[in-house]
Amino acid sequence: MPDTTHHCVFDTAIGPCGVAWSARGLIAVALPEKDHAATERRLRAKSGSTGAAKPPPWVAALIADIKRYLAGEAVDFSAVAVDLGGVDPFRRQLYESMRAIGWGSTTTYGELARRVGLTEPQAAQDVGQAMGRNPMPIVVPCHRVLAAGMKIGGFSAYGGAMTKERLLALEGVHFDGGAPRLPGL
Repeated sequence: MPDTTHHCVFDTAIGPCGVAWSARGLIAVALPEKDHAATERRLRAKSGSTGAAKPPPWVAALIADIKRYLAGEAVDFSAVAVDLGGVDPFRRQLYESMRAIGWGSTTTYGELARRVGLTEPQAAQDVGQAMGRNPMPIVVPCHRVLAAGMKIGGFSAYGGAMTKERLLALEGVHFDGGAPRLPGL
């Protein structure tokens, strides 16, 4: 019998977010859309949720951590159980590698490609495409991966690169003239 997937949408400092989970772990995170209903629609579509439900304790704790993170607190999501069962092996390896990028740190698409053993000329593009399909932004911190030259690059969540820049700003990474500037520099 396959695991049932449920979801919950909740308010945060930057708008309504959502999570979806199975018995094996987190399946999806939805960042704010234009409103609560749009956030829930996106979450249901990307998770295959069978419906909203009261979160079990581990999901309630994750929701509290996401709220704290989006209020500007340093939160480490690397220990969150994730269910990558529906993800191909390349993306699974890539997402696990991204989970090691800590709070306030960044890397580039090309560097991330090298970390997972890709050397082909289009490797950075392959990484970017896989990141665009990341079902768990924040927990799998794709916002910490930048384009060549440490430029902001794209972001598939509602609001695009502006949302990515906002998440990085929560971590103390700011962009002046295109390049990231860490606190105190």
